[in-house]
Amino acid sequence: MKKQSKVVQYNKWGYIFLLPFMIVYIVFQLIPLISTIYNSFFENYRVGLQQIGPNFIGIQNYVQLFSTPDIWQYLANTMIMWIMGFIPQILVSLLLGAWFTNPSLRLKGQQFFKTVIYLPNLIMASAFAMLFFTLFSNEGPINSMLVGAGFFAENYKWLSHTLSARSLVALMNFLMWFGNTTILLMSGMLGIDPSLYEAAEVDGASSTQIFYKITLPLLRPILIYVMITSLIGGLQMFDVPQILTNGTGDPARTTMTLIMYLNKHLYSKNFGLGGALSVFLFVVTAILSILVFRINNATEKKN
Repeated sequence: MKKQSKVVQYNKWGYIFLLPFMIVYIVFQLIPLISTIYNSFFENYRVGLQQIGPNFIGIQNYVQLFSTPDIWQYLANTMIMWIMGFIPQILVSLLLGAWFTNPSLRLKGQQFFKTVIYLPNLIMASAFAMLFFTLFSNEGPINSMLVGAGFFAENYKWLSHTLSARSLVALMNFLMWFGNTTILLMSGMLGIDPSLYEAAEVDGASSTQIFYKITLPLLRPILIYVMITSLIGGLQMFDVPQILTNGTGDPARTTMTLIMYLNKHLYSKNFGLGGALSVFLFVVTAILSILVFRINNATEKKN
């Protein structure tokens, strides 16, 4: 009985330390989530100075949301720009992580380069977007250099073509986040037992075989974490395309994301449709995250 009472006393302190997190989670996460789901079933918007609602209308907001193909186009835009930025991000991060953690290379100035690649992550996305907006404007320095070098006969309108506009958004997301991903992958690589590499080298394995047979399989948990967090961040993509296209999502709304579309509903005080769109975004994020976990578990079972 005395041992059991001591265990209960120790557990009590654990719950006490968890209490601040639970309070913050309930106040700033759980209650807003429940409130958003609740408001999505109401008609609640403003027309001029007249307030309409809140009136309970059931699932009419969801019916209206899915009655037009815009929602699927904006979801496709978001996923395309996320994939365009994530693939080079994970490839470059894996390469840099392997270089920085390989003692045989003896790279000089590692601390300097690690700091440099992480710096873009500390810059506000809005400031980064304004920088790129200036650099790639019709009369900007990038066009001046390309025209002066003879690559273009006249200034290229980067934000007037779908591929170049999406590529700029993807490039900015890549530059802002590949440093953070590199640090995460490096921490995973440094946690791998060096004796595994030594045994593989003794057995005559090449550096490529060591990377694919030892490093990548043992990095799987961190890779899944990076993919899930990057996916969630990608679905919440807002500030970069919002500033780069001045909120229009041009050309032809091919850079309009789900959060930009949500912002338009909230800006127009249409809280019912905004709530329905938020719930849709929550469901899409949950489904894609579960899908990533399922694919990972299936791959592990095969191996």
